[in-house]
Amino acid sequence: MEKNYFSLETVENTRLTRIFQLIFGIICVGIAIFWMIFKISQMKEENTSWITIIFLAGFGIYEIWAGLGKAVKFIETSHEKIRLRKSPVLPSVEIRPGDIEKIELFPLNIVFLKKTDKKISLRLGVTYPELIETIKDEITEFATLNNIPVEIKKEEL
Repeated sequence: MEKNYFSLETVENTRLTRIFQLIFGIICVGIAIFWMIFKISQMKEENTSWITIIFLAGFGIYEIWAGLGKAVKFIETSHEKIRLRKSPVLPSVEIRPGDIEKIELFPLNIVFLKKTDKKISLRLGVTYPELIETIKDEITEFATLNNIPVEIKKEEL
């Protein structure tokens, strides 16, 4: 089984988009620093300015992070591990076959039940139905190669 990478993003960012994210992020962080340095006398009187500075700095850092391509949600499968990032701000998680007790496949969700009684749930969404089936096939192949039980379930309301 070779390494397969699947992006879970709804829109693929082009190089131009990422450049604009970098520029916009740098501008936001620059404005936050400018306000913090040159408007410090006003900030002592108003506490709301700090909220603005924190928001601008946080948003700018996120835009820089996204512009560098570090905020992409994905799932990557290979014979020795599954790596996934469910959130653009949290680090990716590696799941080794020895850690998995069982895998449950739902129509729009994959749940990895670990031997430590911890669950890792991956919500796939409905944007690309053909991608969902491909990911499920890859997970099933991974489970078959590593002797991990797979249970296909239907979600009922």
